[in-house]
Amino acid sequence: MIFLLDDEPTAPFPEVSLAEREPNGLLAVGGDLTTQRLINAYLKGIFPWFSEGEPILWWSPDPRTVLFPDKIKISRSLRKTLRKRTFQVSFDHAFEAVIHACAEPRDKSPGTWLLPEMIAAYHQQYEMGLAHSVEVWQDGTLVGGLYGMSLGGVFFGESMFSRVSDSSKIALVHLSQCLSAWGYKMIDCQVYTSHIASLGAIEIPRQIFCRDLAQWTRLPGRPGNWSDIPTSYPTEA
Repeated sequence: MIFLLDDEPTAPFPEVSLAEREPNGLLAVGGDLTTQRLINAYLKGIFPWFSEGEPILWWSPDPRTVLFPDKIKISRSLRKTLRKRTFQVSFDHAFEAVIHACAEPRDKSPGTWLLPEMIAAYHQQYEMGLAHSVEVWQDGTLVGGLYGMSLGGVFFGESMFSRVSDSSKIALVHLSQCLSAWGYKMIDCQVYTSHIASLGAIEIPRQIFCRDLAQWTRLPGRPGNWSDIPTSYPTEA
């Protein structure tokens, strides 16, 4: 059953166990992208994902793809790239540029799910210190990055982009290393791709994901803007 959301942003979401099996994880339709609604969704293991011409669709797939920050895998070729120290990484220095780059059509997908209302919603979360970007620079040019939401000790990855080989992987490696040092427990990658699987992401049952989510989002995390983190070279370890 697909649920129609109440117009009240604080209205509770349906239980994720009621989500559709096909399409996997579709739970609800409608509502809005206000801060309170988005926070409520993420805390329950739910995220918005819809295309132009569709209403807002809310998802909680089973299984769920996650990456544990201290389990990041760095391939031999990626280690070689990191040793060259040709890329620098920063946080929250160019959120708008990153999210617009993530919204650009891909070769195999001419459209985008990052519609203007989604961009506006996450930009508002960025202004509130809830959403963050990771930027990868080469000779002063933005060549890769990612963005997502941070609640407690969980980072909810939303999208990444790469204009130079390995640049999005470098963003994720650097993010994982920093999150691990800050005591974060998990990066939510939402759905499986071979790209993130190559970096150590795994699938876990939704029930386990939601159990851990309820516990780890209570951790202190690192609230506020992250732009004070110095721009640096990611390490290979």
